[in-house]
Amino acid sequence: MTASYTAGALVTARDREWIVLPDSTPDMLVLRPLGGTEDDIAAVFPAIETVRGAQFAPPSAADLGNAQAAGMLRSALRIGFRSGAGPFRSLAGIAVEPRAYQLVPLLMALRQPTVRMLISDDVGIGKTVEAGLIASELLAQGEAARLAVLCPPALAEQWQDELRTKFGIDAELVLASTVSRLERGLDLGQSLFDRYPNVVVSADFIKSTRHRDDFVRHCPDLVIVDEAHSCVSADDTASTHHQLRYQLLKRIAEDEERHLILVTATPHSGKESAFRNLLGLIRPELRTADISARRGRELLARHFIQRKRADVREYLTKEDGLADDRLAERTAFPSDRFFKDETYTLSPDYRALLDDAIAYARDRVTEAGDTDRSAWLSAITLLRSLVSSPRAAAQSLRTRSSAAGARSARSGHDPALALIQDAVENDTLEGLDVVPGVDPALGDAATAHLAGLAARAERLEGPAADRKLKALIRHVRALLDDGYHPIVFCRFIATAEYVAEALESALGPHTTVRAVTGTLSPQQRLGRIEDIAREAGDLPAARRVLVATDCLSEGVNLQFLFDAIVHYDLAWNPTRHDQREGRIDRYGQKRDEVRVITLYGTDNGIDGKVLDVLIRKHRQIRKDLGVSVSVPDETSTSVTDSIVEWLLMNGRQDGQQEFDLDVVATTAAARLDAEWNSAAAREGASRSRSRFAQRAIQPGDVAREVAAIRAALGRAGEIHSFTRNALAALGGVLRGPGARSGPGDFTADVSGTPAGLRDALASAVGGDIAELNRPIAFRTTPAVARGEAALVRTDPVVGALAGHVLNAALDPRTEGARPARRCGVITTTAVTEHTTLLLVRYRFQLTLPSRTGRRQLVAEDARLLAFQGPPHRAHWLPEETATRLLDAEATENTHPHFGARTMERLLSRLSACHDHLETHGERLAADLDASHRRVRTANDEIVRGLRVAAQKPADVLGAYVYLPATAEEAV
Repeated sequence: MTASYTAGALVTARDREWIVLPDSTPDMLVLRPLGGTEDDIAAVFPAIETVRGAQFAPPSAADLGNAQAAGMLRSALRIGFRSGAGPFRSLAGIAVEPRAYQLVPLLMALRQPTVRMLISDDVGIGKTVEAGLIASELLAQGEAARLAVLCPPALAEQWQDELRTKFGIDAELVLASTVSRLERGLDLGQSLFDRYPNVVVSADFIKSTRHRDDFVRHCPDLVIVDEAHSCVSADDTASTHHQLRYQLLKRIAEDEERHLILVTATPHSGKESAFRNLLGLIRPELRTADISARRGRELLARHFIQRKRADVREYLTKEDGLADDRLAERTAFPSDRFFKDETYTLSPDYRALLDDAIAYARDRVTEAGDTDRSAWLSAITLLRSLVSSPRAAAQSLRTRSSAAGARSARSGHDPALALIQDAVENDTLEGLDVVPGVDPALGDAATAHLAGLAARAERLEGPAADRKLKALIRHVRALLDDGYHPIVFCRFIATAEYVAEALESALGPHTTVRAVTGTLSPQQRLGRIEDIAREAGDLPAARRVLVATDCLSEGVNLQFLFDAIVHYDLAWNPTRHDQREGRIDRYGQKRDEVRVITLYGTDNGIDGKVLDVLIRKHRQIRKDLGVSVSVPDETSTSVTDSIVEWLLMNGRQDGQQEFDLDVVATTAAARLDAEWNSAAAREGASRSRSRFAQRAIQPGDVAREVAAIRAALGRAGEIHSFTRNALAALGGVLRGPGARSGPGDFTADVSGTPAGLRDALASAVGGDIAELNRPIAFRTTPAVARGEAALVRTDPVVGALAGHVLNAALDPRTEGARPARRCGVITTTAVTEHTTLLLVRYRFQLTLPSRTGRRQLVAEDARLLAFQGPPHRAHWLPEETATRLLDAEATENTHPHFGARTMERLLSRLSACHDHLETHGERLAADLDASHRRVRTANDEIVRGLRVAAQKPADVLGAYVYLPATAEEAV
C-alpha cells in the first residue's frame, strides 16, 4: 500500500475524485469513484499517472436549493451504498427488506466459524429469504466464494429467480435439460462447477453416478439444500433415489470447512431415525446426542431453528429493546384458514358404474388371493380414479397396469403404491399425477369387460351426470363472486384437464381458467402461472382460477395470485392437504382469511371415512398445537387400506362375515391415534427445543441490529418517494396509483428528462434510447419484466436515477434540473431557534478476521447532524431530531440575497464543527466495532483482530439552515 494513501483515503486522478480500496499496492491503486459503484472500479498506476491526495470540496453558498434538497441528496447518497459499515455487509446490496425475525438465522450463522444450519421454520415464513440472507452475507464478506443450491427440479427456476431478483446473485441452472449446453462452453478438462461459481442444481440430476463424483470434487464452499427431508432416509428400505441423495449429502457434509444450510418445513416426518440422519449432516454428534439433556439441547440450539407463525407474528415490541413501538413488526400472515366441507352424492348411473367396478375388483382380488399384489393395487387404482372423475376412470380402465411384477406383501416400499396412496415421502412429485392402469394383461373377456366400463364412464362426463363436477362449479362461482381466486387441486392429470374444461365453459369468457399438471416441465408450469396473472390482468374484474395436480403442492409460492383452495380430490395423506394449503397461506398473502373447501362424496364408500379419520383429525391437532403433525406414510396408508379392504370384502358370497365399516374405521382411527399422539408428544419436545433455540438470540439483540440497518439504509417508502419526486423534478411525467403519494405502481414518461439521464436509464432497462419513447413501469414488487423497474434500492433504474441526482448535486456545472442541492435556507414553523442541519459522509476502514486471515474493507455511511446556534457555540441535537428536520416544510419564502448571506456566514464558520464531526466519527466507529463484536460474540476466534477506524476528515456533503417563522408571519 502506498504510504500516503491508506484504504478509504480520498485521491484525485484522471480529473475526478476516488476512494482508495484495500486491494491497492504501492505500484497500483485500486480506486472507486467518489459517489460511484463497484462497477466503476479502476486501477491506476502512480508511476505513469498523476495521483494527488484530495479533500472533499465544501458546499457553495451560490448553490441554494429548496426544502426538499437535503432529503433528496441524502436518499441519493444512501441508494448508492452497496456495502454497509455494519456487521451485515450484504444488506445494502439486496432487493428485499428482511423481517426482523428473518435476521435470527443470519445472526446464528455469523456466530459459527463454519456455518452449519438446519432451518425448519413453518411453511410460508420465508425460509428461502433466510437461507438467501446467509448466503449473500457469506459471499459479501468473502467467507465463501461459490454457491450451490440443491433442490427438486420443479423448484430450480424459482430459486434462480429469487437469488437474482432479491439477492443480486446470478446462478446458472444445472438440470438434465441444460447441462449439455453448459458443458459445450467448457475448456478441456474444466468442470462446469468451476466455470460457473454460482449454480442451482437439480438434486435428482446430480445424484446420478455420472455427475455425482464431479460435483463432489468441485463442490462450492457454500451449499444450500432445499426440501432437505427428501434427501435422508430412516433405514435401508428406502428407495434407491432416497439413498443416492443421502449418500451425496453425506459426502458433501464430510468436508468440515464447507458451509452447509439445510432447509425444510418438515424436518421430522414421524421417523426419529430419519430426523437423526438429517441432524447428522449438520454435526455428526447430533445423530446420537441426547437432545433432552441440557448439553444436547445447547448443541442443537446452535445449529437448528424451527419457529411457527405464533412465534414471529409479533416478533419485536418495545419490551424487546426497540426504542419506539412504531418500529414493532407485525407480520401479515392470514389470521386463519376457514374450512368448509361440502358434500355431493353420486347420480344413479354413476352409482351403478361404481358398484359394478367394485364387484369386478372384488372378484379379481378374491381370485388372485393374498399372493398377487397387482390385483390389490389395481383395485385401489380403480376406486381412486372412479371417485376422482369419469375421465380419469375411463383412462385408467383403458390402461394396462405395470404392477404385475410387484412384491406380494401389502407393505413396504412400492412405487406403484406411492403413486396411488399419496405418500409424502415420495422421492419426487414428478410423474405422480398420471392415472395408473387398473390391470395387467388380461384375457379377451376381461379386456372387453373393462372396455365396457370405460365406455360407460365416458358417457358420464359433464355436470348433468357428474354431480361432483356440478357441485364444484357452484362453489367456485361463489368464491369468485366473493372476490376470491381459487386453486382447485385434483389427484390426476386427466381429472385436472376435465375440470379445467368444464370450469372454462361454465364460468364464461370473463374468467381465466388454466390447468397446470405434470405434463408440463417445471419451467413451463411457472410460465403458465405467469400467463394466468397476465391474462387475468387484462380482464375488467381480474377473475382467475387455477386447476392443478399435486405437482404444485410443494415449494411454489402462489399467495400473490390466489387466496382459496378447493380440494376436489381428497388426498389419502393429510400432510398433502397441508402442503396444498401452504401454497397460499403464507407471508405476503393479502387476505386476512384464506378459504379452504373440501369436496367429498357421502355415498362412494370411502371419502367420508377418510375425511373423518384422517383429514379432520389432522386439522384438530393443528388447531390444538398450532402446528401440523406428520405421521409416517405407512400409518395413513394402513388406514386407507383397511377402508378399501372393507369395500372389496363387503358383500362377498363365500360365507365370510361382512365387515362393518364403522368398526373398520374406528379400529383404523385407534391405530392412527396411537401414532399421532406419539408424534404430537415429539412435536411438544420439538417446540421446547424451538423455544430454546430462539432464546439463543435475544429479541433485544435483533432490535439493536434492525434499528442500525434501518438508520443506515432507510425503508422501502423512502425509495418510492425519492424515485417519484426525482423523476417529477427532472421532467418526467408520472401516471398511476403511486404517482402522487403513498405506495403503488406507476409509469414514468422520461422522454423530457435530461439526455444524460435518458442514456443511463436506457442502459439500466437493457435497451437503447429509442426504447425510452415509451413509459417505464415502476413496480412495488422486486420481480419485474424486462424494461420495467422495481421500487427497490438495488434496481438498476433506481440506481441510475440516484447516481444522476447525486452527481448533479455535487457538480454545479451540470446542465438542466438539479433536484438535490448541497445548500438551503428554509424559513419554517418547524423550529423555534436558528438550526443547522449537516449531511455528513463518513468512510470507515474495517479489519475483519476470517477463516483465511484478516481482510481489509472500506465502507461508507451517511449521517444527519443538527445543532442550534452559531457553529462555535453549537448545541448539538439528538440524531432523531435531525432526521425529523427533513420533513420540515417552508412556511414562507426566503429572499435569495438574504439566504446567500446566511449560508456564506455559516460556511465561513463551519470549521468550528470540525472537532465534533471527528468525535462523532470516532463514536460511530466504536459503535460499529461493538456491533460487529455483538454479532460474533459467541466465538472468540472470529472477533480477534477486529477493528473499525473512521477515515478523516469526514465529508460535509450538505449544509441547510432552518430559520424560525412565527405563526403570524407564516399566515
